[in-house]
Amino acid sequence: MTTIKQEDFIQSVADAFQYISYYHPLDYIKALGAAYEREQSPAARDAIAQILTNSRMCAEGHRPICQDTGIAVIFLKVGMEVRWDARLSLQEMCDEGVRRAYNHPDNKLRASVLLDPAGTRRNSRDNTPAVVHFEIVPGHHVEVICAAKGGGSENKSKFYALNPSDSIVDWVLKTVPTMGAGWCPPGILGIGIGGTPEKAMLLAKESLMAPVDMHELIARGASNRVEELRLELYEKVNALGIGAQGLGGLTTVLDVKILDYPTHAASLPVAMIPNCAATRHAHFHLDGSGPAVLTPPDLDQWPKVNWTPNTETSTRVNLDTLTPAEVAAWKPGQTLLLNGRMLTGRDAAHKRIQDMLARGETLPVDFTNRVIYYVGPVDPVRDEAVGPAGPTTATRMDKFTEMMLAETGLISMVGKAERGPTAIAAIRKHRSAYLMAVGGAAYLVAKAIRTAKVVGFADLGMEAIYEFEVRDMPVTVAVDSTGESVHETGPREWQTRIGKIPVVAA
Repeated sequence: MTTIKQEDFIQSVADAFQYISYYHPLDYIKALGAAYEREQSPAARDAIAQILTNSRMCAEGHRPICQDTGIAVIFLKVGMEVRWDARLSLQEMCDEGVRRAYNHPDNKLRASVLLDPAGTRRNSRDNTPAVVHFEIVPGHHVEVICAAKGGGSENKSKFYALNPSDSIVDWVLKTVPTMGAGWCPPGILGIGIGGTPEKAMLLAKESLMAPVDMHELIARGASNRVEELRLELYEKVNALGIGAQGLGGLTTVLDVKILDYPTHAASLPVAMIPNCAATRHAHFHLDGSGPAVLTPPDLDQWPKVNWTPNTETSTRVNLDTLTPAEVAAWKPGQTLLLNGRMLTGRDAAHKRIQDMLARGETLPVDFTNRVIYYVGPVDPVRDEAVGPAGPTTATRMDKFTEMMLAETGLISMVGKAERGPTAIAAIRKHRSAYLMAVGGAAYLVAKAIRTAKVVGFADLGMEAIYEFEVRDMPVTVAVDSTGESVHETGPREWQTRIGKIPVVAA
């Protein structure tokens, strides 16, 4: 009978979450590199180049791939012959491993987990508790999968109870465009079919833990109905033209994973959960011989892509002298390099600003002719001004956009993915603009941030208002002062283009 020691289990979990914070799975990186090589959309190709460059930088520097270091998800398969030398429960051991990983002094990860979610929403400050799924199986070892799932992709999870005669393909093709680009494509779609509603969701999540092998499946062909469905959905989802970061292009998904389970005769539950450009998971087994050994990947197998700011094709912008007239003159799809001082703020800061204005109180900072960046950065280590600081999903701030533009003097915003109709209407009304930074390139973006200081709402932690001084921070004009959105025009253009060219193989 195998004996698993408490300390071995805890340290293995801690090591795994540190490991996945800076190492992409090699199968994902190879698939993304292949997508980069075949991509024909300049905007999508540039976005993928930033993601690939960021990935190598993080692997070399042991810093997080994304500022959203995720909620910790752990899948456990515990052998029935395993004995535990432990005083803590499995949940408690998982939580201690997560706690150690997220508070590691050399690579502190962002604590994003909030307690009392429907009430005070207090940060647990160590990213616990983890979401743990247990399964008791035959055998004498423990199989562990550790995954870090960011909020941008998790928030796009979908479930629907189809009728048994309904088409799963039709539902997926109708649903994926409604997810927008906040899940940071190109990524992976996990689909769970059957069981009960909660089982379908779990199947979808678990399916994402499998290797990216679509290229192999295409080469050998389908051998069962699930594989046929994977191939059909891969081709048809990519034909939507959504592309990297929703800018329009050939690759929206690198793979489609499916797990199914028997279901009730009257039911066809289907769940869909995406994995983003910051795909992060590690697998290991414990057999009683000690903690898991996680071997670093061979970085020579990373694509030879090195993105740098292009000063010939991009416009340098001085944020310290920026005027409303300059903002109104920006064109959709124009690439900019931001220089100077910008403010930051996310959901909590916007809500507090709204409440203060309603009470007639003075804000802690003056937003007149300023640009705000939607970001919640990782804490800095060593000589960093700030840790990885990629953009957060901009649509969460849509309901505050009119207030910010009308009452604070703000003239532009930077975030991730598309804006909704409410925000676009406000942007058009105030002749403002929305700029998009690449999700999945957080460390790359952080290198453009030279200084960082908290200037308001310090008690909000990573959601405080910072002032960043940036140098050549890359962004794209995603919504211009007329309300034209590249997240609408780009996918529409590329869906038409893809319909006129042969299917692009992995």
